[in-house]
Amino acid sequence: MVQLRRIPLADQAADVLLARIRAGEWPLGARLPGETTLAPQLGVGRSTVREAIRQLAGRGVLDSRQGSGVYVTALDAPEEWDEVLRRADIVTVLEARTAIEVEATALAAVRRTPSDLRALRRALAARHVSGQSVEEHVDADMALHRAIVVASHNEVLLELFDGFVPRVRRAMVDMLGIRPVADEAADQDLHAEVVEAIAERRSEVAARVSRAHLDALKASVSGSA
Repeated sequence: MVQLRRIPLADQAADVLLARIRAGEWPLGARLPGETTLAPQLGVGRSTVREAIRQLAGRGVLDSRQGSGVYVTALDAPEEWDEVLRRADIVTVLEARTAIEVEATALAAVRRTPSDLRALRRALAARHVSGQSVEEHVDADMALHRAIVVASHNEVLLELFDGFVPRVRRAMVDMLGIRPVADEAADQDLHAEVVEAIAERRSEVAARVSRAHLDALKASVSGSA
């Protein structure tokens, strides 16, 4: 038997308020009517209205200002990050990953510490181990790229990179299962070049090689699509 899920009243109220905002009833910066006005309009109690407003505030649509009221701060709610990534094709994800990693690589060359460099060299060595399965190789590759982003010492770039990993990992496993890397030694050498450029604090070189690698990866993915 199919189980029907009852949607909480606060969720329904939030959906109605968001629909009215999207429809233009309240423009950006407008002050919403008070709870005593909204509650009868929505057919719910004031506590439900408060919860609906809290939900939309958490999604960046409304801002509740003490002693002033509730104001519209966005005309739509952004989609959940996981849903965006699930729908995005791998080429689009790789383009975004390039924007993150090229900058992170350049910053790593400037900011890396001796500890970061040791972690990079360990991750580089782990990436090229004889007898690795496709999954093991992809995980090792992701670990190296993440170590580079960690060495940038930019928490926002790291958070963004971590958000991409599950989507990229699955696509890379699938792709390499069909089309293995033609020249593994050359591929490893390219990654080693990035690590050495970071070690030598050659920011422009590190960024250039990183971009070249990711552009080639995108071309390979496009070719296998």
